[in-house]
Amino acid sequence: MTYDEALIYLTKHHQEHLLRFYETLTVSQQESLLSQIATLDLDRPQFTAGGFPKQKRGKFEPLGALTLDKIAANKEKYHAIGIEAIRSGKVGAVLLAGGQGSRLGFPHPKGMYNIGKTRELYIFQCLIQNLMQVTDAAGVFVPLFIMTSENNDAETRAFLAEHAYFGYQADRVYFFRQETEPAVDAKTGKILMSAPDQIVLSPNGNGGWFSSMQRAGMLDVTKKLGIEWLNVFAVDNVLQQIADPVFIGATIVSGSASGGKVVSKATPDERVGVLCLEDGKPSIVEYYEMTDEMRTRRDSDGNLAYRFGVILNYLFRVEDLKRTLNKDFPLHIAHKKIPHMTENGTWIEPEENNGYKFETLVLDMVHMQDSCLAFEVERAKEFAPVKNPDGVDSVKTAQALLEQNGVLL
Repeated sequence: MTYDEALIYLTKHHQEHLLRFYETLTVSQQESLLSQIATLDLDRPQFTAGGFPKQKRGKFEPLGALTLDKIAANKEKYHAIGIEAIRSGKVGAVLLAGGQGSRLGFPHPKGMYNIGKTRELYIFQCLIQNLMQVTDAAGVFVPLFIMTSENNDAETRAFLAEHAYFGYQADRVYFFRQETEPAVDAKTGKILMSAPDQIVLSPNGNGGWFSSMQRAGMLDVTKKLGIEWLNVFAVDNVLQQIADPVFIGATIVSGSASGGKVVSKATPDERVGVLCLEDGKPSIVEYYEMTDEMRTRRDSDGNLAYRFGVILNYLFRVEDLKRTLNKDFPLHIAHKKIPHMTENGTWIEPEENNGYKFETLVLDMVHMQDSCLAFEVERAKEFAPVKNPDGVDSVKTAQALLEQNGVLL
């Protein structure tokens, strides 16, 4: 994109302020800024003052699950089918590792956090060792795609290389960066800048992982390798079971386009999204969207009707995911304090929320599938999130669960 092309494009959308400092920049800075502008999709409504639409939700209904007892009754069959899919190279794993450990007081990629007590045990290490339990049993390495962010890509790559990928086969690890979305001023809809040559950009949410794979050329890799299923999972659950053969086999047997691991809610008010139906299609209702009636409703067996909480461990069929690339994902809006540079070059550290960041979420990807198998797992064996420094879902609770599962800390 040339300067003239950028000016015409930005002026059309009332964002020409992004070029205000252009003449003061070096040639390389100018090229960087034009490159950022070229990636903007300014036809979307969030770039106009107050123009972003609120997401409208449909009619929710409970969705049953393949429960623990039903899984146990067919475990051998599911396991055999899943292992064969892995050995045939049909399964890949996608680790969402773009986040920082800021909430833990750790200014590095979250996966680098040392959760050990008497020895070094990093979150990345926990996850890779969990995956290697499966690859050792199958006798093949599952291709592992790791999504980083602009902020943590170099550090993540260097850390994993330094630790020899904790025993994982290096040529089966593929890195790609998460796409970003510009942040805007809450009052004017103007895109914010952090420097004369830098737009304020933030990761586009966990729903952007597949489009980010496409942009990075990773879909060419999946095609070359013959991958038919992708198991996507979050970095912050140290008990996460990845490429689980039983989960894979059950999803294949069910004929579903996707599968989601779930745990039974501990209480009606637990703050977790629930796998359900929305307008007859699989979806996730967030805890804050649930009415009192939904939270407390019981089925004929006396169990909570909306009880299957998601843990961000999904299995998707690649061909079905490709169809989502042509769809507009709903943008979820976060009202935030966003440090930025004003149009006269002054740096601002706001004391109140002043702008909006936009994210796509994997829950909308689930809703784009024709079907989703809810696959129940034991909370104490597969759900140990590390989100907070103390209290609920903290380092200490995760450590206790790791020890409970025989992991030496």
